[in-house]
Amino acid sequence: MQRRPGPLVVPEREITAPVSLTLPDGRLNPDAVGWTRTPLVTTDGIGRGLRGFGRNKRWEYWAVTTPTHVVALVTSAIDYAAVHGIWVLDRRTGTAVSHDAIGALTGSVRLPGTLGGGTVRTSTRQVRIAIDEVVGGTRLRAVGPRVRVDVVAHRPAGHESLGVVVPWSDTLFQYTVKDVARPATGTVRVDGVVSDVPAGESWATLDHGRGRWPYDVRWNWGAGSGVTDGRVVGVQVGGRWTDGTGSVENAFLVDGRLTKISEELVWDYDPEDWLAPWRVTGTDVDLTLTPFHLKESVTDLAVFASRTHQCFGHWSGRVRDGTGAWVPVRDVVGWAEDVHNRW
Repeated sequence: MQRRPGPLVVPEREITAPVSLTLPDGRLNPDAVGWTRTPLVTTDGIGRGLRGFGRNKRWEYWAVTTPTHVVALVTSAIDYAAVHGIWVLDRRTGTAVSHDAIGALTGSVRLPGTLGGGTVRTSTRQVRIAIDEVVGGTRLRAVGPRVRVDVVAHRPAGHESLGVVVPWSDTLFQYTVKDVARPATGTVRVDGVVSDVPAGESWATLDHGRGRWPYDVRWNWGAGSGVTDGRVVGVQVGGRWTDGTGSVENAFLVDGRLTKISEELVWDYDPEDWLAPWRVTGTDVDLTLTPFHLKESVTDLAVFASRTHQCFGHWSGRVRDGTGAWVPVRDVVGWAEDVHNRW
């Protein structure tokens, strides 16, 4: 049984004005360390020139959950390689289709320096991804040999998202945006069969990353989006990779309003039985994910290796919001994962 210690309160500061992630010499800007409700951190210094080459990591990961499918799109540049993927799970049958591509260096991908600063494009034989900001949201398109995805992740007025700068040192650091509970509409086509992404029942989640990472790292991440008692709720929890940095990536969203959870949470799950319930708890959090599908992936290319166990399921429990009231979470679709990367 894997049980993380805690909970541990972490004092954090909210950033409310635009700030650069890096100083002119490429080191971490101390003024950027903190968390935000809207994307305020400029990250154009990551991946430019030779500063930190091999440690720069840039990516966009989008997941879309619908009553019938789960879709995951990833496009990334890690200096010496580009890693991309399209994954679609049919929740009715439990079958999944996966298209993956790994390219040398980063010629197969175009990523904006800062979130929202331009288009995202991935072009390989197996994976083509296009991500564009449109009026009222973000359009996600992907094409693989068996799959076509065309989804809009809508951004309701006043919708907030969690941004966090995690400092390991002044040369190793990460800016992440976790944007949960984005209403989604569109279509998913698998082997010529088209399925709708119905409004009010489908949700998109963004994991945006720009930073410079240690070579060997482990993390937990969990997220979920849905409706409980007529309120749109979004779950965002994480751990391990942030331990001891003074930053955590935990938050709760209710009808678009974000509550920051400044605490290292306790993760309790069984690596011998990934499909057993996962429990995440803290002073203001008591959540359990009951999985319905395990996505397991292993990549070992010598210098680059990754092991991922990602369980999709339903979150239930309760989280305390910014007013101090407990908010119920019932059967909210999402995931929890255990990842070990050497990259």
